[in-house]
Amino acid sequence: MARYTDAVCRLCRREKMKLFLKGAKCETPACPIERRPYPPGDHGRGRQKETEYMLQLREKQKARRIYGILEGQLRNYYKEATQSKGVTGERLLQLLELRLDNVVYRGGFAESRNQARQVVRHGHVQVNGRRVNIPSFRVKVGDEVAIRQKSSTMIIIRHSVDTLSRSVPEWLSSTFDNLSVRVLDLPSRHQIDIPVAENLIVEFYSK
Repeated sequence: MARYTDAVCRLCRREKMKLFLKGAKCETPACPIERRPYPPGDHGRGRQKETEYMLQLREKQKARRIYGILEGQLRNYYKEATQSKGVTGERLLQLLELRLDNVVYRGGFAESRNQARQVVRHGHVQVNGRRVNIPSFRVKVGDEVAIRQKSSTMIIIRHSVDTLSRSVPEWLSSTFDNLSVRVLDLPSRHQIDIPVAENLIVEFYSK
């Protein structure tokens, strides 16, 4: 599958805000957006006309980059959200939050979603006792996501569990002793702390 391989800090600069794609580095003065808080490229400092389309596009791109997914994936999530009960924008964010790589990140087992994706792909995660290596795997209410026992001593996992101060959201129940989290409920909008205006994403795709 195609994936973004360029410097992820350019993505934060393009959105002119921290998307926390590099984990701990984003909290330090070494974060490039601290020194260059403007979009990359020759015209990064130029004035841009904020049209309605541009605002919608930027929100859509923000969501894509935060969750680390491709355009086709986000479009498919949107189509599914439109066919589900409830508010389309909130349902879209719920589908993104229920991705396995995001749950691993939310559970505190990785510094970033990108790192969580690698942990999943390398087979270090199991769902309800079965190993799953698909980052886009969707967990359900009641599922238990855990780090495999053989992987529990890995440096990147132990470092994340022992040093991260990020709190586990209310829709997850965490047990750090055995490195697992359980999905208690679907996340509501106020429990999803990403800086995205989902209504603009809905407007972008509904045209």
